[in-house]
Amino acid sequence: QVQVVQSGGGSVQAGGSLRLSCAASGHIFSIGYMGWYRQAPGKQRELVAGITGAGSTNYADSVKGRFTISRDNAKNTVYLQMNSLKPEDTGVYYCNAQIFTDYTPGAGNWGQGTQVTVSS
Repeated sequence: QVQVVQSGGGSVQAGGSLRLSCAASGHIFSIGYMGWYRQAPGKQRELVAGITGAGSTNYADSVKGRFTISRDNAKNTVYLQMNSLKPEDTGVYYCNAQIFTDYTPGAGNWGQGTQVTVSS
């Protein structure tokens, strides 16, 4: 069994910064792709940043230049540094980790979500 637990988030004024973390634990052989998603009120969940096992990153156009995703493989943890936050960044942020428990393809595992609120 594996778990994905998020921490961080909270409320901040526009222009401020927050840092989210997401740690996987349990029976883990390796972790592949890891991503951060958000769901704004009344909107569909969307990918905001992703990182491969090799460290290649991808960002939604709306967050490029402001958000940075990183990972620490030794800690099975992925981070999202969010700078220059805007009110439209408000939403529930979820992490997802592709966790391999053996040599076969791994499934995606969701964190519990954390609220980020940016005030104007």
